[in-house]
Amino acid sequence: MSSSNITANWSYPTSVKLGRGRIKELADACKSLGMKKPLLVTDRGLAAMAITKNALDILEDAGLGRAIFAEVDPNPNEKNLEAGVKAFKDGGHDGVVAFGGGSGLDLGKCVAFMVGQSRPVWDFEDIGDWWTRASVEGIAPIVAVPTTAGTGSEVGRASVITNSETHVKKIIFHPKFLPGVVISDPELTVGMPKIITAGTGMDAFAHCLEAYSSPFYHPMSAGIALEGMRLVKEFLPRAYREGTDLEGRANMMSAAAMGAVAFQKGLGAIHALSHPIGAVYNTHHGMTNAVVMPAVLRFNRAAIEEKISRAAAYLGISGGFDGFYDYVLKLRSDLGVPETLTAMGIAPDRIDELSAMAIEDPSAGGNPVAMTLENTKALFRDCF
Repeated sequence: MSSSNITANWSYPTSVKLGRGRIKELADACKSLGMKKPLLVTDRGLAAMAITKNALDILEDAGLGRAIFAEVDPNPNEKNLEAGVKAFKDGGHDGVVAFGGGSGLDLGKCVAFMVGQSRPVWDFEDIGDWWTRASVEGIAPIVAVPTTAGTGSEVGRASVITNSETHVKKIIFHPKFLPGVVISDPELTVGMPKIITAGTGMDAFAHCLEAYSSPFYHPMSAGIALEGMRLVKEFLPRAYREGTDLEGRANMMSAAAMGAVAFQKGLGAIHALSHPIGAVYNTHHGMTNAVVMPAVLRFNRAAIEEKISRAAAYLGISGGFDGFYDYVLKLRSDLGVPETLTAMGIAPDRIDELSAMAIEDPSAGGNPVAMTLENTKALFRDCF
């Protein structure tokens, strides 16, 4: 099999159809889940693009209608969600095609879930067994079509929804968020601008790195995270340099999905810092992860040094933890990542508030070093 034509069918963690041109299987995927009138949910930026129009053409040509909802903010909130649920109900739809990067995928999944609920979305936050409050009967089926290679939301069982009043990002969880079919067509990602290729790729890397470093016991996730990091190391620079490199693009789609599967093992301080920054300053999530990554590696060093040395060996990086750390710095600089939060245009005047939000973030619990208000403030200062 020639390496530039990567194709695969996986049923782990759900049915994934990976390969160039496979968007043409979209209508069949919808029909396989019993959809007759799907609603395509995406973000405003993608709404007018050729790849989106093509997806709508495919649905229409197959007799599945042509309906799109694109009132989705870069950090989707409960107002977008309400409008999406209304569009779904008003249009008499019976399924969702979640189409896009993290925003379109997260909101699409949440719309499909919330059309079956009578309680507010915040009642299903990822806390304890809150998900068991949901009524499962009315949840609509989901086909997910990623157009970036970063969040891995296409294989995730949660959505991140920002509360528009408090600006806090909440993780909404239910097993039924997992799409029934995923179509990962690398041709849909070739139009990503370099900065988005870099930011989403670093998001995938952060997911793998944090899942691997998390102290919880989940060897399957740890193995997936390790190979995910290797794919990023090999293929992100290629996808960044040459956007039409379909082998690079396909492997980055795999790495993104792997990161999201792996982080069932836990995330950590990279995400605990980046969620409040994104919620308060509306920064790109993956790029923010990349900016804070070196400071978090330094913060966690004592707890992860041995683990990271093993990862470095697998990745072909010499010098143990220090070699890995230097590799991360070089990767960031090659991808044009800002060196600090200051370079990202953020002032250090709200560290107290951000730190308070960070230690409350669900990701904080998976950090190898326990996060307290004091050490988190110091960690934030170290990012400026």
